[in-house]
Amino acid sequence: MNEAWRHEELSVRELMERLNRRAQPPRAYTTYMTVMSRLDTKGLLRRRREGKTDFYSPTFSKDEYRALRAQAEVHGLVREFGDVALAQFARKIDEVDPRHLDELRRLAESD
Repeated sequence: MNEAWRHEELSVRELMERLNRRAQPPRAYTTYMTVMSRLDTKGLLRRRREGKTDFYSPTFSKDEYRALRAQAEVHGLVREFGDVALAQFARKIDEVDPRHLDELRRLAESD
């Protein structure tokens, strides 16, 4: 996803070439194609076909994705642990610098 966020749109081949520069061992085209197709199915990438080439672009910005993941994680923790999870969040809030806490309140209100 990090590589997708760096570009407006990428083909499978473009992504493969970029990532294989630092991958040891390099991965096959079909590996990248499968992963990108699955990310499209999950709604994280959007596929556009041009001829026989598929181009992918991120559905969410990195910040939007992080907010959605955080929301899902918090929801899961509260669902699984209930008041215990909320108590842990409350303890952490007590440790936050007051200026940072003001920024967090603004961030929470913008959702």
